[in-house]
Amino acid sequence: ASRRSAEARRLVLSPRRLSGPLPAGLSQWFPALEELDVSGTGLAELGAELLALPRLRTLLAKNNRLGGPGSLPKGLGQAPLGRSLRVLNLSGNRFAEVPPALLGLRGLQSLSLGGNRLHGIPPDIQELRSLEFLYLGGNFITSIPPELANLPSLSYLVLCDNKIQSIPPQLAQLHSLRSLSLHNNLLTYLPREILNLVHLEELSLRGNPLVVRFVRDLTYNPPSLQELAGRTIKTRNVPYAPSDLPENLVRYLSLASNCPNPKCGGVYFDSCVRQIKFVDFCGKYRLPLMHYLCSPECSSPCSSASQSSTSQSESDSEDEASVAARRMQKVLLG
Repeated sequence: ASRRSAEARRLVLSPRRLSGPLPAGLSQWFPALEELDVSGTGLAELGAELLALPRLRTLLAKNNRLGGPGSLPKGLGQAPLGRSLRVLNLSGNRFAEVPPALLGLRGLQSLSLGGNRLHGIPPDIQELRSLEFLYLGGNFITSIPPELANLPSLSYLVLCDNKIQSIPPQLAQLHSLRSLSLHNNLLTYLPREILNLVHLEELSLRGNPLVVRFVRDLTYNPPSLQELAGRTIKTRNVPYAPSDLPENLVRYLSLASNCPNPKCGGVYFDSCVRQIKFVDFCGKYRLPLMHYLCSPECSSPCSSASQSSTSQSESDSEDEASVAARRMQKVLLG
C-alpha cells in the first residue's frame, strides 16, 4: 500500500455494478480506514473483507441489492468492527427483516434501514444500547415492540411511512427522545403516556387517520371473578404474604394498575375501559390520547359523581397538555 492510501481515513467507491463483494485487499490498502461509502454500487453482499477493517466507524451502503442470505458477513458482531462501528446506513436495500447480525454491533449509535421491506422490529433491538438515531421509515412495519423503550440513549426515532396502528405506552420510557416521526401511518390515537416524554421537541403525525373532533370510544369486558377478587384485595388493602397464595396469584396481584381518575382510587388488571380524550397542544392542535379506566362509572355521564370524575379527568388532561405544550416545540399534523 502507498503511504497515501495507508493513511487514508475515508473512501468512496464510485457508483457502478460490482460483480462480487467488497474488493479483496481493501484492508491492506486502507488499514486506517474509518469511513467507507459503497452506496449505489449494486452490491448484493459485503463479504468477509469488511471484517478486516478494525477502525471503521462509518459504513454507508445505501441503494444497493443487499438483503438476501449472506448479505452481511458472519461474525460481524464478534469482529473488531463490532466494537468500532458507530454509523451504519443500509437504507434503500431489500431486507425483509432486521438482520440478526446487526444486533451484535453494541457500539452502534446510528442505524438506518429506511426504504427496505421490513415487516417488523425484533424485540432484540434492545441489545443496541448505544443507539441514538434509528431510521426505519418507508417499510411495511405494522407494530412496535415494547422492548424498543429499552434504548436509554435514543434521541431520534423515525417510523414514518409504515402501517403502524398503535404506539405502545412503554415508549414513554424513552426519556432521551427529542424527535418522533410517525407521519403517514394508520394511527387513530396516541397513548396518554406520550406526555411523559419530557425532552420531546418534535412530533410528526401528519397523514394519520387521527380524528379531528372529540370522540369517546368505550369498550368494556366485565371483569372475571379472579379480577373482582384481586380488585377487592387491592382496594381494601387485605393483607397477604407470598406463602398464603400460589405463586401465579401473587404475580397476578403485582400487575394491578391504578385507575387514573383521581376521585376513583380503584385498580384494574385485564378488564378496563378504553377512552379516547383529546387534549390541546400549543392551543392549536388537539391530539387523541388513550386513557384506561377501571370501569364505565369513571367516565359515564349518567351520574353526577361520574360527571364530576369526568370533568376532573378532562381538567387533568388539559393540565398535562399545557405542561407538554411548553416542552414540545413542534407538533406536525398538516
